[in-house]
Amino acid sequence: MTVKRSSQVLAFLAYALLIFGWFVVLLFARKDRFAAYHARQSLALSLAVVVGPLIWLAVAWPVAWIPYAGPIISAASFSLIIGLYVMAAVAWFFGMSNAVRAQLKPIPFFGDWARRLPV
Repeated sequence: MTVKRSSQVLAFLAYALLIFGWFVVLLFARKDRFAAYHARQSLALSLAVVVGPLIWLAVAWPVAWIPYAGPIISAASFSLIIGLYVMAAVAWFFGMSNAVRAQLKPIPFFGDWARRLPV
């Protein structure tokens, strides 16, 4: 598959601009199939990074009020968020690498989820 250099740059920007890169690419280059694919991948990654800690907070805060074990369980469950961020860093690296190499490969951990996004 031959991909234009401008599409590669847009796909790279979808990841490089972190949380809002996907929005910029979808706003200005929605019809560019390659850039839109990577923008969806970046959107899935951004949603995981933002929503994951919110879910943890919604669960861990009430659990922390349980006497004795609650605070320990809440603090220990934060390791799940650390794991999520490690997975996100790996996926971010692979996404940027795929964009530069003009590949339409899903990013690890979040790529299949991105295919189901209705963007």
